[in-house]
Amino acid sequence: MPGHELRYDVNCSILFTELPLLERPAAARAAGFDAVEFWWPFAEAVPPASQVEAFLAALSDADVQLVGLNFFAGDMPGGDRGVVSWPTRSAEFRENVELVAMIGAATGCRSFNALYGNRIPDIHPGTQEETAVANLAFAASAVARIGGTVLVEAVSGPQPYPLRTATDAVAVLDQLLVERDIRNLAFLADLYHLTVNGDDVPKVLTEYADRIGHVQIADAPGRHQPGTGEIDLDGQLGQLERAGYRGWVGLEYLPSGPSAESFDWLPRHRRGGGADQTNEGDG
Repeated sequence: MPGHELRYDVNCSILFTELPLLERPAAARAAGFDAVEFWWPFAEAVPPASQVEAFLAALSDADVQLVGLNFFAGDMPGGDRGVVSWPTRSAEFRENVELVAMIGAATGCRSFNALYGNRIPDIHPGTQEETAVANLAFAASAVARIGGTVLVEAVSGPQPYPLRTATDAVAVLDQLLVERDIRNLAFLADLYHLTVNGDDVPKVLTEYADRIGHVQIADAPGRHQPGTGEIDLDGQLGQLERAGYRGWVGLEYLPSGPSAESFDWLPRHRRGGGADQTNEGDG
């Protein structure tokens, strides 16, 4: 496997789901990793303080670094894919932003993924786009205070999520840059989503290498660990490395068996060694 300069983290919202959420950071550590990422780990946009404290304690007790965190994204199991572009949920999203920035300050996490949100049938797309711009600007301003970056990604699947290609996602970044001079946004290159949506991934990595703030991987078909499908992840990660990417590569796959056995493709000595480094790849 190439990418000796790349650093790998475990997405504990999709891996180790056989364990309670607060036990997953320690499981990642036991598997040899010292960095993790999560989707929004709570049911509510602003959960009780005790839940947040327990989450922070689980990270600290496991001695792992949080390197990626999603903003609240609605009911993910129910098909929601973010609320950034939903006018009726802007207040909820903005309350969540403040909490995300606090968690970032407490953990050193500097990369925050903002899922754009599905199209809503009775709301004009232009209204949703205006809402998204305003909410992304708000989020970027909030995390800028801690040196953070807001990430935007393309997503696959049946839901009416409008950002399907790298070009779709980067166009949102460009809009924020041109209209509001906001620079702490970056593209989250999920190599699985891009592949199954039909994007030309090598071309994407060439054209947008300097816009990528975080990378996530899974093989396809199946969304399982590398080596179970047909994506040339070796080649794509090598291309990223040659282009100068030195950020995190999030393992965001559904293990085909027990989570701890799904890392055989990555030698144990390659799993750690990143927790004391800065997130220079965060855009």
